[in-house]
Parts: sequence; structure tokens; C-alpha cells
Amino acid sequence: MKSSGIGGQAVLEGVMMKNKREYAVAVRKPNGEIAVEKGEMISATEKYKVLGLPLIRGVVNFVESLVLGVKMLTSSAEYFDDVVEEPGKFELWLRKKFGEKADKFIMGGTVFLSVVMAIAIFMLLPLLIVSFIDENVISYEWKTLIEGLIRVAIFLGYVVLISRLKDIRRVFMYHGAEHKTINCIEHGMAPSVQNVRECSRFHKRCGTSFLLFVMLISVVFFLIVRVETLWLRFVVRVLFVPVIAGISYEFIRLAGNSDSKFIGFLSKPGLWLQGLTTREPDDDMIRVAVASVEAVFDWQAYLDENFEKKLRKKNGKIIKAPAGKSEPVKETKKAVKKTELQKEEVQAKEEPVTEVQAVVAPVPEKKAAKAASEVAITEEKVSQKNESEDITAKFDWSFPSAKKETKKDEPDEAAAKESRSRLAEKVAAADKAEKAGKAAQKAVVNTRNAEDEEEEDDILRALDKFFVFEGEGTVMERSGDKEH
Repeated sequence: MKSSGIGGQAVLEGVMMKNKREYAVAVRKPNGEIAVEKGEMISATEKYKVLGLPLIRGVVNFVESLVLGVKMLTSSAEYFDDVVEEPGKFELWLRKKFGEKADKFIMGGTVFLSVVMAIAIFMLLPLLIVSFIDENVISYEWKTLIEGLIRVAIFLGYVVLISRLKDIRRVFMYHGAEHKTINCIEHGMAPSVQNVRECSRFHKRCGTSFLLFVMLISVVFFLIVRVETLWLRFVVRVLFVPVIAGISYEFIRLAGNSDSKFIGFLSKPGLWLQGLTTREPDDDMIRVAVASVEAVFDWQAYLDENFEKKLRKKNGKIIKAPAGKSEPVKETKKAVKKTELQKEEVQAKEEPVTEVQAVVAPVPEKKAAKAASEVAITEEKVSQKNESEDITAKFDWSFPSAKKETKKDEPDEAAAKESRSRLAEKVAAADKAEKAGKAAQKAVVNTRNAEDEEEEDDILRALDKFFVFEGEGTVMERSGDKEH
């Protein structure tokens, strides 16, 4: 299998795809639209040939991927920042000092701090922990193995913890969409939503696999490179990180272009870890990933070059792959076989129809089409006429002037009179019900008014027991006494 060469990364609500110099980031905006930004990044391996040599190119690509990744994360986050934060004093000082290069300086500083933190946590911290173990109790080899196990445990724990964050889970879903889209193309299928959905979310060239292999290869490497002095061990751990990264890069590069079972077996740990760093995406996320890859990659030319002209084996015979169809791969053989069986069943069901049509005498296509059209028009006119007559007969009572006084129409006339009488009865019943309803409503209103008046009278009678109004003065009666 030839690798497409596409690299990618999940960002905030989007996917970044890179093909050679070109890269594109597609983001699902809050209003539901997909925004695509394209750019170009010339690798240092193109400018300086020595940086493109094996082992060295892995380190260069890793650093460039970090720089581009941080840039794309910042770019995608701008679509969701409602509040514009004012720059701090340090940022203002950088902009004043470096001008337009301030952003590059900040980006470089961020990447540098990220690398330093990663080396300190995953390389130096495990060594510091095992340094408290006396080598008279445990040998150097066992201490190195324990150090490696601690390193891998810290890395796995970090991945598990961040996978529980809600926002990171969505990023991991976009990570799955990125892998599935690249797998779809590299397995000879057009990147439609349906095709992408059926592909695997695990990929051999994933950055997650790269980081895990850095951890695993470091265990073997530090077993071979033995240093007795503790401070030299710390130095060795730092200095040999680029070498280990270069070896890991070359391995996943080889794995991405190989169908070897042995290479596939060695790639299993990285694929297992991707079970944590990828999630199954929804269709909207897949559309974002497809939009990103289409912006930088001519997938149709890739399919034509690598799949259309290839030969495949079927039942021991060499058969040319049909035009417009991709070569089936191991991961989708079962699905292909099932589809072929379904097609055979459909063809078996359609065969009787074909046979019946073969019995009919041959007719020129134009005459047959004209005859069929005339028959359809005639049938439609007859149907409309019948429908019109049915409607007229049903509502004949509303068109008395259109009646013909014939003996044949007498039964229709009687039916019309009966319909009119029933209608009149219904109208009368409706009027009666309406009058009864109005009378009942009026009675309810009168009853309420009477109750209100009676309540007012009760209130006035109660007030009369306590107050006697005499001109402008008021006399209050309490227990038979009067007070002014």
C-alpha cells in the first residue's frame, strides 16, 4: 500500500490536513458553516538537504508539526472567542520590541516550553524516581526497566486523564474523523460521508503511535547505552531524545507504507493506544475532515494512479479491476463480498422481468414512446371525466339550474331533495344549538352579576353596623356607644 503522504491533526471543532507544502484547516463555526483556511509551509528539509537525511528528518518534522499544530489550534480557537482579551504587559513589550515577528517569537517560545516540559516529565522524572533505589538491591538493568515502565505509565495516565475532559473528547472525535478520511482514500475509496464512516479510525502513521514508540524505544536504548554516573544519565536522557525521536519517526513512516504482517504486529501497541485518543465521529465531523483534505489533496488522481489500473486476484485468476471502482483491501473484503451477494440477489429478482420484456414484439423506440404517451393521455382524460362526474353527482344539490328534467334524472332529483332536506335539518339544529349556547352564556353572566350585587349588599350591610354617615362627619358604633 502506497502512503498518500497526507498528515493531519485535530483542532478545536475542526481538522487540519497537510500535503507536502500545502495545509488547510476546516472548522465548524458556531452557526454551522464550515470555514476552510489554506496556507503554505516550506519545510526546512527542502531548504537544507542535510536535514532531510534519515533520523534527522524525523526531529525536524516533529518540531515543524508542533509549530504548525499550535498555530492551527490558535486559529481554530479564534472562531469561538466571543470576548477579546487585552494583551498583557509582556505581550505588549514583545510586540513593541519585535514588531510583526512577535507572533513567531511567542509561537516558538510556546513550542520550546512544550518540548522542555515533555522531556522533564517523561524522561527525567522517571529517572529521578528510580535514582532513590540502591543498585546494591536492584541491578542497573532492572532499574532501567522500572524507569521505562514508569515513563510509559506516566504517559498512559496523562492520556487517560485528558481523555475524560469534555472538550478533549470532541477533539478526539475530530481526530477519529481525520484518520477515517485518510484511511478511506488510502484504501481506494472516494471520501464520501458513507465511505469514510465505514473505515477504521486507527492509522499507523498517527502521532499518538509516534509518542508511544518514543517511550518504548527509549527503554531499549538506555539499556544498551549504559552510564554509571547519575548526572551523566540525566545528560544522556536529554541528548539522545532527538535520536530516539528520529528512530520512532522512521518506524511509523515505514509502517505507513508497508503491508508486512511483522510490521503490522509491531504497530499494534500504537493502534491500541489510539483507542483512547480517537473517538467515532458524527457525520458533521466527517464532512469537516473531507472539506479539509479536499482543499490540499487531489484524491481522484491518487485513486486513478494507485487503484484503477491495478490487478487483483479472484478465484485464482488475474482479473483487471473494473473502471471507476477501487481495489478491495483486506479490511473491507467481507463488506465487498456481502455487497456482491446482494447485487446477485437483486439481479436474480430482476431476471423474470427481463424475460417477459423479451417476449414482446420489437417496436421502434419513437413509435413505442408515442403510443405509450397517447394511451397515458387518454387514460388521464377518462379518469378526469369520471372524477368530475362523481363530484357533480355528489354535490348536485348545489347546482339545481344545471339539471336536466328527464326520466333518468328523476332518481337523482329525489336524492338531491333528500340531501337538501337533511342539510336544512342540520342547519336548523346548528342554529338551535347556537341559540341555546348563547342563552346559557347569558344566564351564567346574569347569575354572576346577581351574585356580585348580593355580595356588595352584604358588604354594605356589614359596614352599616359600624359606621353611620352624617354629612361630613362620621360616627362609629361600638357595643352601643358612639364616638366622635
